[in-house]
Amino acid sequence: MNITLIDYGTGNIKSIQNAFKESGVNLKLSREKEVIYGSEGIILPGVGAFAHGMKNLIKYDLIDVIKETVEKGKPLLGICLGMQLMFEESEEFGITKGLGLFKGRVIKVPIKQSKKVKLPHISWNEIKKKKTSWNGTILDNLTNGSDMYFIHTFVAKPDIEDEVLSETEYAGVKFCSSVKKNNIYGCQFHPEKSSEAGLKVIKNFVKICKENKQ
Repeated sequence: MNITLIDYGTGNIKSIQNAFKESGVNLKLSREKEVIYGSEGIILPGVGAFAHGMKNLIKYDLIDVIKETVEKGKPLLGICLGMQLMFEESEEFGITKGLGLFKGRVIKVPIKQSKKVKLPHISWNEIKKKKTSWNGTILDNLTNGSDMYFIHTFVAKPDIEDEVLSETEYAGVKFCSSVKKNNIYGCQFHPEKSSEAGLKVIKNFVKICKENKQ
């Protein structure tokens, strides 16, 4: 299985590689166009600020190769910041344009902070079904309400409700925790840090890549 982890200088590279290894896949870490084009699936990882992530994607000339790979029908999985970068723009540290693969923007979690409620949101939290079926997606065969590990201050706010795979609630505020549009997937949580449920997400993505190749 030939899946590439896009190397643009940000992300939990080692933990993602280790999690995929448990699913029998050795991820290639690369920013080379030929490697990415030749992949059966690609992963956009990411931690940190949106503007920094986009700056690095531009620096390494990766925007077109990501979009072209997706247009060819290859599956893409964005993790945490990687999911956020797939939207049109973010309000983090001013407005920064994103990849525009999903319509919508990235906003700060709209909660009032207190001694008990803080940002970033760092915790295990449940993912809940929206309208879109989980069958055949990265959430296939997961229990509604599965716990995933989150660490973030900003969230994606999709314009198209049918592209929201799951939502999660924090301090009374519901936010989008995963998305799907054709062959493009994103999760705000970290599957590589989410124990058995997270490994199911990774196995499902591998399965999607295999089925897409056939």
